[in-house]
Amino acid sequence: MSELCVQTKNLTKKFGTFTALDGVDFQIMKGEVFGYIGPNGAGKTTTIRTLLGILRATSGDVEVFGKDAWKNAVEIHKQLAYVPGDVNLWANLTGGEVIDLFVSLRGKHDKSRRERLLKDFDLDPTKKCRTYSKGNRQKVALIAAFACEADLYILDEPTSGLDPLMGEIFVEQVLRIKNSGKSVLLSSHILSEIERLCDRVGVIMKGKLIKTGTLDELKQNAADSDNKLPDSMEELFMRYYKNSEGA
Repeated sequence: MSELCVQTKNLTKKFGTFTALDGVDFQIMKGEVFGYIGPNGAGKTTTIRTLLGILRATSGDVEVFGKDAWKNAVEIHKQLAYVPGDVNLWANLTGGEVIDLFVSLRGKHDKSRRERLLKDFDLDPTKKCRTYSKGNRQKVALIAAFACEADLYILDEPTSGLDPLMGEIFVEQVLRIKNSGKSVLLSSHILSEIERLCDRVGVIMKGKLIKTGTLDELKQNAADSDNKLPDSMEELFMRYYKNSEGA
C-alpha cells in the first residue's frame, strides 16, 4: 500500500443551494492519526460520509488507498473499520452477536483480541442490545472495529457516551493500532483526545478547511497580537473559531 492512505482535492459537497464542504484538501499518511476538529455543522461528518462512499462529492477528488471513494466503495470497505458517534443496533440481538456479525463481514479478526476487548471495555456480550445504554452501544461498535484487522480506522465522535475510564481504554487502543502502522481519522469534540493521539490536525469551519498541521504548527499560527501562543487545546480551538467568525 502507498504511504498515502487518504487524499481529498478540492472536495466540494452541495445540498441544493447549501455548500456543506467548500474545496477541502487534506491527506492522511500510513501510520498516522489525523484529527479533524470543528464546531457542530462544520462539515466533519459530511467529509467522513464522502470518504465512506455514502455521499458522492459534488466536485473534486476523494481517494482512499488510491481508489475513488465513490466508485470503489465496496472494495475500499474491505480495508477499513468505521465507528459512528450515534450507534444503532438490532434490538433483539445480543451485543456479542452484533460484534460477531460485524467482524465476520470483515473476514480477518482475532478472537482472542475480541475477548480482551470485551474485558477491557467491561461489556456484557450476553445482554440484548435493547437493554444497552448509549455508552454500551458505543462499546459494541468500538470492540467490533478494534477486533478487526483494518488499514484505516474512521472514528466519528467515537467516545460519545463513554465515561472517562472507558475513554482511557479507547486511547490505549488507538495507540495500539497506530503503533502497528495503521491509519486513523479521528473526529472528536474531546480536545484532550486530539492532543494526546493526533500527529496532525485539520480545523474545519463552515465547510472550509482553514488550517492543517501538527499541534505545534497550529499553535504558532494561532498566536495573538502579542505573539502569545494558546495555553490549551480549548483556547486554540476558540481562536480559530473567532477568527473564522470574523472572516
